[in-house]
Amino acid sequence: MDAIVFACYFVLVAFYGFWVYRKKGRATSGGTKEYFLAEGSLTWWAIGASIIASNISAEQFIGMSGDGFFAGMAVAVYEWLGAVALIIVAVFFMPVYLKNRIYTMPQFLKTRYNETVALIMSVFWLFLYVFVNLTSILYLGALAINGLLGGAYFHLVLIALSVFALFITLGGMKVIGYTDVIQVSVLVIGGLATVYIALTIVSTRFGFGKDFIAGFKVLLREAPDHFHMIFHKPGPNTPQVDINKYLILPGITMYMAGQWINNLNYFGCNQYITQRALGADLPTARSGILFAGVMKLFMPIIVMLPGIVAWVLYKNGQLPQLSATGKDGAYAAILGFLPNGLRGLSIAALTAAIVASLAGKSNSISTIFTLDIYRRYIKVGASERRMVWIGRLSTIVALCMAIILTWHDMLGIGGSGGYTFIQKYTGYISPGIFATFILGIFWKKTTGTAAITGIVAGFLGSIFFGQFAVRLFGPETLLYTAFPNGHGAYEIPFFVCMGWVFFFTLLLMIGLSLAGTADKAKAIRLDASMFRLSRANWLLIAFILLVLSALYVRFW
Repeated sequence: MDAIVFACYFVLVAFYGFWVYRKKGRATSGGTKEYFLAEGSLTWWAIGASIIASNISAEQFIGMSGDGFFAGMAVAVYEWLGAVALIIVAVFFMPVYLKNRIYTMPQFLKTRYNETVALIMSVFWLFLYVFVNLTSILYLGALAINGLLGGAYFHLVLIALSVFALFITLGGMKVIGYTDVIQVSVLVIGGLATVYIALTIVSTRFGFGKDFIAGFKVLLREAPDHFHMIFHKPGPNTPQVDINKYLILPGITMYMAGQWINNLNYFGCNQYITQRALGADLPTARSGILFAGVMKLFMPIIVMLPGIVAWVLYKNGQLPQLSATGKDGAYAAILGFLPNGLRGLSIAALTAAIVASLAGKSNSISTIFTLDIYRRYIKVGASERRMVWIGRLSTIVALCMAIILTWHDMLGIGGSGGYTFIQKYTGYISPGIFATFILGIFWKKTTGTAAITGIVAGFLGSIFFGQFAVRLFGPETLLYTAFPNGHGAYEIPFFVCMGWVFFFTLLLMIGLSLAGTADKAKAIRLDASMFRLSRANWLLIAFILLVLSALYVRFW
């Protein structure tokens, strides 16, 4: 029954993708904008669904569920502040990109600054996408599905996921965007079904019958410490397990800068996300992004709550195969309780999330490489058809590299916890990138020299705060407090590091810009009309903010 359900999902996505490819026009005949951006053909609901399908992947299902098992509801901050970040992107970032006909993030940097800035960031992004994002999605996804299949098929699953994603990617952005609608539907239906069954299992095990509401009440009673959004700063006698929670989610301090930098950089300055909307007109792009923001509000139910269920069952001896620190096995352990058929639907949901993210990430890699490196530095004047095929070839190379890197987990993704691995290493370049974008958009005096310096300084600053600051200045300073990490060393919470690196990078860029001469012709011209919203936009924004306010009031 599981195999039949999964096969139905596979056939549905494959045939629908092929139909879109044939019906909407082949990407090779439509050119690069058609292949990489699906120019003008994605509807608002397809854009919103594609953003969520690409954003929610193995690192959420496995990594965020694992952090839910370990730390609880506080990990939902990534999703809920992500919804607010999507509002900011829809209102302030997208009008700038679309008015200036921006198709890739390096193109924006070239338009606003110069080719050197664009080239540096193209290389940065390619390394990040291949060595952090693509590999972690593939590794965590293969790990989870392999666990559900008995544990003997890791490498086979690795290849199967890559091949499935490859065929979707080769159809171009249009196929990715429209198949993502099916992927996100399967993701939501399968994810909610998993949560429902998990809560009924909890209610049954604690003597309340099959009642999912009673199951949720059991979670609140049995794990009250897992239902707080804010962790208190550790003191001298704080247990190591609570210190470890604070290191990844440092209470109110992460709301000062780190979380905003993380989310705004991811949703506003990231080819992987913005690419879905860059081919549309502004009303369609805005509606799609805000629709994604609404969906973000409900994602923690699907990707975080199963981790808390696993914690309660583990604490009461129901999941002996887990350990208090074995976070990334939580979601697979919950799926093991599901009945035949529903387990297949849940595996299909997990596969949908993984494949959609792999396809989206691969398309972004091929877009940046082809449009910003190949066309400008390797084969100037290449034909549209040639660039499409180069994009496809770069997709194949990127996925092959990801397979090689994850075959024996060469990057140590499993050791640090999947979700934390991604957030931590993305954080090394986020402050510099976000400072460069935010000043480039909203301050006309920012110079190209300041941008280059800011990108490099942000990266070096992240390394300094992450690796050397405690050794040189000790664990307690005016800027930070470092805590023992349980491995014989002191560590600064990485969101605190991101905040300070961003602050000092801004100061450096502002100082260099004031000392230099800006190219006024390259400044972004803004006017109030760019930021006017429709009534429907205002209603979606109000809904997101009201729901978030209620959640924080209840679970602070």
